[in-house]
Amino acid sequence: MCTGRGWLATLAGVPSLFRRKSADLVEEPVTPVTTDEASAARTRGYTPAKGRETPKRPGAGRRPTAPARPLTKEEAREQRRKARAEAAAEFRREGGPRDRGPERRLARDVVDSRRTVGTWFFGGALIVLIGSNQAMPAVVRLVSNIVWGALALGLVVDSILICRKIGKLVRERFPRSGERMGSLYLYAIMRSITFRRMRAPAPQVAIGDKI
Repeated sequence: MCTGRGWLATLAGVPSLFRRKSADLVEEPVTPVTTDEASAARTRGYTPAKGRETPKRPGAGRRPTAPARPLTKEEAREQRRKARAEAAAEFRREGGPRDRGPERRLARDVVDSRRTVGTWFFGGALIVLIGSNQAMPAVVRLVSNIVWGALALGLVVDSILICRKIGKLVRERFPRSGERMGSLYLYAIMRSITFRRMRAPAPQVAIGDKI
């Protein structure tokens, strides 16, 4: 009868049926992977292996920006005032959509290069309004009516001269212009009856300059 140690020694001497011999092992071919293929594989779906550091995003580690402090009533009022002042200055300098175009620029220069009767029209109208009061003497009322008629006639003649000059220059300099001349004439007349300092865009030529 074999003891336990003898039985184990007997089993150790018997070759194992389940053990693979070194000769039976076949080396599997290893296909080298080029750099381009590795890059393509990473591009299609690259997940870093465990244990490797995951690439951080550019914004990682930055402190979140603090929320903006709400403005007080005085600060909001001052901000609105500055915005209105900047908008008024820009409009004074460049004008609005109706002031765009080379024909409009030419009309403004024609008006700004001369003294117009229209700038005196509203002042004269105020004088006529006061002088036409029934409490005024008859001579004063008569003079007021004469002044009113002279201003109206001067405004009509001056407007005709301005429109004729603008039409002539537009035909010479912009023969293919698609600007409506009636609208351009009205634009020039409205500018001619506006005080020079209140015109927008601001005059770019001096009085007496040749256009």
